[in-house]
Amino acid sequence: MSGILSFSSIVLPDWCSTSSCRRGVRMAAAHTTHAGLSLEAMAIKPPSHPTYDLNGIIKLALAEDAGNRGDVTCMATIPVDMEVEACFLAKEDGIIAGIALAEMVFQEVDPSLKVEWSRKDGDYVCKGLQFGKVYGRAHSIVVAERIALNFMQRMSGIATLTKAMADAAYPAYILETRKTAPGLRLVDKWAVLIGGGRNHRLGLFDMVLIKDNHISIAGGISNALRSVDQYLERENLQMEVEVISAYVKNIVN
Repeated sequence: MSGILSFSSIVLPDWCSTSSCRRGVRMAAAHTTHAGLSLEAMAIKPPSHPTYDLNGIIKLALAEDAGNRGDVTCMATIPVDMEVEACFLAKEDGIIAGIALAEMVFQEVDPSLKVEWSRKDGDYVCKGLQFGKVYGRAHSIVVAERIALNFMQRMSGIATLTKAMADAAYPAYILETRKTAPGLRLVDKWAVLIGGGRNHRLGLFDMVLIKDNHISIAGGISNALRSVDQYLERENLQMEVEVISAYVKNIVN
């Protein structure tokens, strides 16, 4: 499942009024934090993984962007002590996702940044809506905003498509798969939750999923299931077991 929902940020110097943001709206019922994760932003909690987390994903994304020198354009053109305000604008209609993750990005880059949102993850936004702003050091905002936007655009695209399919499938529900971008599984699966879908297994470790290859190598579906029972008993594990096979489909049909 993939898709991109387009957002942009407009950076304004501190002497520029926020009313000049294109097609801006009053930030009613917004929540402001010092780049810490607010309860309002964390409307839908992310899935958890035993060996890595969202902070690691953020650090890797920032390191990938900064390289060994940092933002040379920013350092060359913007005074180090300059403060600005950036407004987040929706460039398409859709489900907003990644607000909580964006706050984590700002927190990682500069905890002194002040973040304000008028929407939360899972809300519907219309094209042209100003749904958030961040205020603080220009260097910090410019470094963080592209990473934040990349996460938000990807997550919002997935959430928007998930919402459409979940609505069409109701009362059945939508599950995703392990076919995610390497390194972004938590992000992609979180976006599915925000869009109204449900998470399937996180990886190879949290569920037994028997497919045709397992059945073929084990010598048949009965042998595969018997081996799974023995393994779970031996390892003292209680775990969901699922079978996906053309053989099973033929029996059902």
